Amino acid sequence: MISERCPVVDGELQVEATGDGPPLLMIAGGLGAANSYRALGKRLSSDYTVITYDRRGHFRSTDKTTGPVPVSLQADDARAVIEHAGLGKATVFGTSAGALIGLDLAARHPDVVTGLIAHEPPLIHLLPDAEEWLAFAEAQVVACERGDLVGAFTQFVSSLAGAGLPELKMVRLPNEQEWIRLFTREIREFYDYEPDLVALRRSRVEITPTAGRDSRGYYHYRPAKTLALELGQPFAEVPGAHLAPQRNPRGFEAALRELLADLPS
Repeated sequence: MISERCPVVDGELQVEATGDGPPLLMIAGGLGAANSYRALGKRLSSDYTVITYDRRGHFRSTDKTTGPVPVSLQADDARAVIEHAGLGKATVFGTSAGALIGLDLAARHPDVVTGLIAHEPPLIHLLPDAEEWLAFAEAQVVACERGDLVGAFTQFVSSLAGAGLPELKMVRLPNEQEWIRLFTREIREFYDYEPDLVALRRSRVEITPTAGRDSRGYYHYRPAKTLALELGQPFAEVPGAHLAPQRNPRGFEAALRELLADLPS
């Protein structure tokens, strides 16, 4: 495995690459940890050069900015990772917020993307009940800002299919600072993100919106189907729920390999 620092505007990203083959950039959702794809990336590395990174300000990556972190800045970071690796172009896989970043990357930097698999992007504005979900995100921000981080976390996780929320008895969460950053600087930006559908259509990047069959009926399943219709691209249902890439890498790998095989190399 190769581990390097990638300079970006107002920060540095910790980037890791493993394997040999066509480049596959995997963009993390949630807390933005490269390690969230460790097991899945290891399985894919037999046929792909798998590149992962900690998103700016999370874990080993740095961020000198203040205030909200727009999706566009995170997409610029993803481009920087591809260029830093000297790859020219890469196929991109992103889940949840990582899928949003992948979509912005494809819309604004299509020259570095050979294809995109967007797994359960929470594109709230594509839903008829968008205002309810925007209010839901705002409630998490308010809870965190008033010091109830566990409450914000509970709201967030309880909305995810298959998350399996345990009984919470802790006073502090693991990775507390990462959660605070998500709730105070990122989640509004993620939930309020609107994809540039015109740019995505013009980009000619092949995009496959996907969602897990166990996520049916959840807010993070529905936008993928709508996005596929808007783009005139195929929708793919894959095994598992929202966290399948992390929790069931063996089962998710086979479905992901099939989707990757259908994208341009």
